[in-house]
Amino acid sequence: MVTTLADDGGLTLSDEMLAEQIARREVSALETLYARHGRALFSLAAKMLDDRHAAEEIVQETFLKLWQRPETYVPARGRLLSWLLGVTHNRAVDRLRRRRLELRHNTESAVVDLAGGPPDPLDEVLAGMRGEAVARALRTLPDAQRRAVELAYLRGLTHVEIAVALGEPLVTVKTRLRLAMQKLRACAEIADLRPDQC
Repeated sequence: MVTTLADDGGLTLSDEMLAEQIARREVSALETLYARHGRALFSLAAKMLDDRHAAEEIVQETFLKLWQRPETYVPARGRLLSWLLGVTHNRAVDRLRRRRLELRHNTESAVVDLAGGPPDPLDEVLAGMRGEAVARALRTLPDAQRRAVELAYLRGLTHVEIAVALGEPLVTVKTRLRLAMQKLRACAEIADLRPDQC
């Protein structure tokens, strides 16, 4: 039996009740949730991406995921708004990663075009050695410092976002990053592979 929203348009229903109605394919429940939380999701995505159009797409993708796969939200794990914000955050991070990869690819292509040919094989070998040395150096860091570095430099999160993601005070995150970078700079293997010494 299909139920309908209350006369008030579902405004008195909890997010979790609306999620149950979405699982029963009730479009009006999705519309109510969009009206209730769309602005908060948009604000998060816009802040992360600094692109209103991309932020709108992320919000649409988030609600589309809830509509297409309502079983991915498990009420026992937390509030629906937290889940929606998490999906929005993850999609924005993915978009930032994709941007960085595209920028790197475009930059590398431009370098190849300017050089008039493929990169020097020696440069490629040295770049690979640097990457391996950095990976080995990262593995020597304490887990907490390594996680902070990965979130900052591989996922592109700000210090505040890292603090939220790890549930740690901002000052703790900043201290961990500073200590980790000091250790990485002091790493002899990385120092031996600096471009001015290669």
